Amino acid sequence: MFLNLDFISLSLIISILALVWASWTAWKIKSIPVDNKKAQEIANAIKEGAMAFLSREYRPLAIFVAAVGAILYFFIGQNTAFAFLFGSILSALAGNIGMRIATIANVRTALACKKNISKGLSVAFSSGLVMGLSVVGLGLLGVIILYLLYRDPNIIFGFGFGASSIALFARVGGGIYTKAADVGADLVGKVEKNIPEDDPRNPAVIADNVGDNVGDVAGMGADLFESYVDAIAAAMILGAVVFVASEVGVILPLLIAAVGIISSIAGSFLVRARSSSDASAALNRGIIASSVLAAGLMAIVIQQLTGNLDLFWATLTGLVAGIVIGLSTEFFTSAHSKTVKGIVEASKTGPATNIISGLSVGMMSTIVPVAAIAVSILVAYHFGGLYGIALAAVGMLSTLGITLATDAYGPVVDNAAGIAEMAGLGKQTRERAESLDAIGNTTAAIGKGFAIGSAALTALALFASFIAITGVKVINIGEPRVIVGLFIGAMLVFVFSALTMGAVGRAAGKMVEEVRHQFKTIKGLMEGTARPNYERAVGISTEAALSEMVLPAAIAIVAPVAVGLTLGAQALGGLLAGTLSTGFLVAVFMANSGGAWDNAKKFVEEGNFGGKGSDVHKATVVGDTVGDPFKDTSGPSLNILIKLISIVALVFVPLFL
Repeated sequence: MFLNLDFISLSLIISILALVWASWTAWKIKSIPVDNKKAQEIANAIKEGAMAFLSREYRPLAIFVAAVGAILYFFIGQNTAFAFLFGSILSALAGNIGMRIATIANVRTALACKKNISKGLSVAFSSGLVMGLSVVGLGLLGVIILYLLYRDPNIIFGFGFGASSIALFARVGGGIYTKAADVGADLVGKVEKNIPEDDPRNPAVIADNVGDNVGDVAGMGADLFESYVDAIAAAMILGAVVFVASEVGVILPLLIAAVGIISSIAGSFLVRARSSSDASAALNRGIIASSVLAAGLMAIVIQQLTGNLDLFWATLTGLVAGIVIGLSTEFFTSAHSKTVKGIVEASKTGPATNIISGLSVGMMSTIVPVAAIAVSILVAYHFGGLYGIALAAVGMLSTLGITLATDAYGPVVDNAAGIAEMAGLGKQTRERAESLDAIGNTTAAIGKGFAIGSAALTALALFASFIAITGVKVINIGEPRVIVGLFIGAMLVFVFSALTMGAVGRAAGKMVEEVRHQFKTIKGLMEGTARPNYERAVGISTEAALSEMVLPAAIAIVAPVAVGLTLGAQALGGLLAGTLSTGFLVAVFMANSGGAWDNAKKFVEEGNFGGKGSDVHKATVVGDTVGDPFKDTSGPSLNILIKLISIVALVFVPLFL
């Protein structure tokens, strides 16, 4: 017991180290002086809009958290209710920290690009590292505190439920906000008015930049925070079942997570670029080095705790699967890949063929992620049973500190490019920022692929926990209730996607009308002698996001409870299987189609196929507009849907038995 407590204390110290390192990195970024008044004014407008949205989003979330907490208190238990509240608070805090540092770093990244591209990369990546280390530090710290308080891994599912609930609202609300602004800005600005992206004459441009932060920073942070804690919780539950006589099975996931934090910090020192061509390689160097170091340390830890390397091989499969999914995503979505160039070729005959080609790319891109997850499941099960599968999920997320850093880097450089354009920092600064932004599109796509892969493994680990807790050893697909559950689970994916896509469409329609109205009624706007009403556009995105995010989130929570109460645990198992398999495929398809459409547009804007303003460019802008809610709203939100449904089933399982 004393030895086990030492290991827990070590993990606790490392989680605190992550938060200290994140704080120190944030202080370094904030201490960089901003010597351009116009750039600072624009950055302040973005920050104010982002924080105003987050503040308003928290109001309905607070009511939701209080209501669900009360239900858990009276029907499940006060400990689970406390864990739920704790998870909700830390999840919201993780997203808040990430967004605050991103809105501080964007202007400093733009000004750093005036000097050279290496400095721009350094500032943007450092801001992402603050986000990554805050997520893993808070996640591991929260899990350890709850375990030390209750010594019951089951309580941690309440923590995961709180994190998942906040994540879904953040992802859906942020996704609707950012894509309403983005679509409105692109359709009127680029297609109708033929003005550049981030042109200050466009009324939606500030809302678009705000959206990058509320969707791709706060939303992604909350998403991966809940993946991280859910995977650790599932592994701890199954570890308690496998290692009945000791705490080894419970403590091992904590140590693997701690090892990943140390490896992420070490790998971050290798993210240094000498030129624009080296920037992408620098990010990859950091991730690969962190993964190799993590694998070595995991082997040592597992050998010491269990006496053999069986569970190491199980854990390693998850780490490798994450890298494979990332590389596959890069292949299908990179701006200079054959698949993206194929979409550009198709765009020569118009938007329709562009969209057909992009849909095809997204569908084909599901092969490698499914194969990677399938191999990981089989190998992990061979070496460790269901516990091995749970450790594979923890292994995949172990280096989240640095993988999330490379993803959160993207919105920062996107904002930096916009600030460079609006503040008139010069053509060279804008080109450097756009170069980093192009890499950011790929890292964002890879990050989404990683998030989807980790969601699938995490949901599978939660499913294994569901089987262990309910005692349902076999789910008979010949049983009518199970088949009904499977169909309902698959249907939920499409209903959820329809609601989120429709929400973006409605919000974007209002934004398009507003932007057109301002160009028509504000004299001198097109000539650049009048200022657009940015605040009105920000308000439209905010109102749309807050009003549209409730129904999709409610469905994810109500559906598993309703099926469990009316059809029983077997049918609920069918629902979990249907949601997991369908949701994983649809999420990969949407994320990669959207990423490929986006980079097809970027490829043309580099001067290929006639460049900006050409018919090919207009076709790619339409494709990118269709892909925006695919990759930034519906697709990412499905990650959370498949995990949230599983965690709700686990938390409320006493009611179903």
